[in-house]
Order: sequence, then structure tokens, then C-alpha cells
Amino acid sequence: MWTMRGDIVLFLAEPGVRAFRQGIQCAILNPERFRGLLTRMELKKIASMLLPSRLRAALHRLRTRLFDIYATKSYSQEGEDMILQRIFAGKEHGFYVDVGAHHPRRFSNTYFFYRKGWSGINIEPSPEAVRAFQSDRKRDTNLQCGISDRAGNLTYYSFDEPALNTFDEGLAQSRVASTPYKLIGTTPIPVERLESILRKHVPADRPIDFLSVDAEGLDFPVLQSNDWSRYRPRCVLVEALGCSLEGAMQGELYRFMTSQGYELIAKTFNTLIFCEKEAIAALNN
Repeated sequence: MWTMRGDIVLFLAEPGVRAFRQGIQCAILNPERFRGLLTRMELKKIASMLLPSRLRAALHRLRTRLFDIYATKSYSQEGEDMILQRIFAGKEHGFYVDVGAHHPRRFSNTYFFYRKGWSGINIEPSPEAVRAFQSDRKRDTNLQCGISDRAGNLTYYSFDEPALNTFDEGLAQSRVASTPYKLIGTTPIPVERLESILRKHVPADRPIDFLSVDAEGLDFPVLQSNDWSRYRPRCVLVEALGCSLEGAMQGELYRFMTSQGYELIAKTFNTLIFCEKEAIAALNN
């Protein structure tokens, strides 16, 4: 069986390819002699004559994989950014807040929008993760701290799989007992209320398009720490592990968000997506 690497190695050794490369070099060295020649060639026919059929097929598969015009690349863990893209289609230079941002690209609900010119605030307790954000997300404000319903310090439990890091001692113990991943350390980390962070870092006239909360067990305290009368993102994504849609609608996250004037509009496997009622009305118009 031929592999892509094997195809390319054989391709480079093809006599026809060497002749083609020599012809291009002649054209560069003698432009007057070859002026207009390449514009008249039917490049597809040239390729079909010079490239082995198996290599052409491999290159076609590679092109389809890399440049599929029917595909949209998602960076979220469960496609949450594609739901948000449906909501914010066509919006330029939006603003997001990501609590528990984890990584600049991996499992990111915001990177798709960063690539479209958006910016925002990434909040992450891990110093290693914040260094990565400072390197890769220079338009954003990147903060190393935790968020909870009261300011202070909390013990941060770090795993050899950073996506499992948490402030929740019970959740950390459960993951040690039930997963193959290892707890590699504990660190005291300062935590603040979300309203305090937003007051310091969000300009007064800057609306928040969406808030993403993935705080590994502290999601509800994060929501409770916001001033919902002052900071009202159009959409709120919040992690809700291991619950069905029916179960989610009976839980405290759902009751709290509906009490703040939001409606549940979508659910992925582990994420609830709420929209402000006025935003839903605008979407339907």
C-alpha cells in the first residue's frame, strides 16, 4: 500500500518530474524564450502526464481534507463554537469572556472567534496555560486567577491531563479514583468574583457577546459571582457534567439562569447554552 510519504518520495524520483523542474528552471533563466508559454498550457493535462496516478489520487485526498469548502473547523470540545457561530453569524469584532479557558486552541470555545477578529478576556488558574495565552492570544486580556463566589485563595488540584484541573477537592478525589490520570500537585491560587474582574477589565461601553464557563465543579459559584444587572452577555455557556436535557432543566444552573432572564436554547453532551430573551427575539426577526 502506498502512503502519502511514500508517494512523495517516489514522486521526487520520477524522471518526468525532474524534466519538468528543469523546464521551469530554463524558463526562469530564459524568460524571453518562454514568455507566455505557461499561460497557454493546460496545467491539469501537464499534471496528469507527469504525476503518477496514485500520487494524483493521494494529492487529491490531501487537498480535499485540507481545503474542503463544505467544512467548517471547530475548536470546541463538543462543537459549541459552531452553535455560537450560528447565533453571531456575520458579526465582526465581538467580545467574549472565558472562565476556565484551559488552552488557546484546544477545547476552546473562543478561538474560532479570535481568528475572525474578536477579542476578550481569558481567565485560567494555570500559570503554564496563561503563558500560552500570552504567546498565542495577544489581542486578548489573559488573567491567571480563579473565579468563585467570594474572593480569597483556594487549593488548585493539577492533573497530568490539564483539562481535569479543578478547585473542587471532591471532584479531584473522584478523578484520582475513577480515571487513569494522576494528580501531580496542589497549589494555592487567588480567586476573585467575576463581577470584580469584569469591572476592572471590560470597558464601560463594551457589550459582552458571550460568556463561557468551564470551572470544573465551580461553575455555579462562578455564575453567582456575576452582577447580572450590570453585565449581561447575550449568550452564556456553562458546563453541566453527566446530565440529560430533562435533568438539566430540573437543576440549579437552569433555575438560576432562567431567574436572570435567560432561556436554554441548546445543549451539547456536557454544555448548556443560554441566551438572553431579548437576543432570542432578535434572532427570530
